[in-house]
Amino acid sequence: MNLPKFLLGDNTDCKDDIFVIHTEFPRFIINLVDDEIEWLEDFDGADQEELETQVAILIDQASEFYDREMKRYQE
Repeated sequence: MNLPKFLLGDNTDCKDDIFVIHTEFPRFIINLVDDEIEWLEDFDGADQEELETQVAILIDQASEFYDREMKRYQE
């Protein structure tokens, strides 16, 4: 199966939350309402440094993905 890099997640138990799932390494779920991240990977010390440099970029990409998707829904 070929998954897209980002997926939108929704749950009626979390009415006000907006979830974006990142399907590539490092896999995570971000709540765009408060930028809380749930990592779906286990990291060791070597991965930590690489992760720190990627986090800001990935959060920006997740936000841009959400904005693009919402714009498409409105069209």
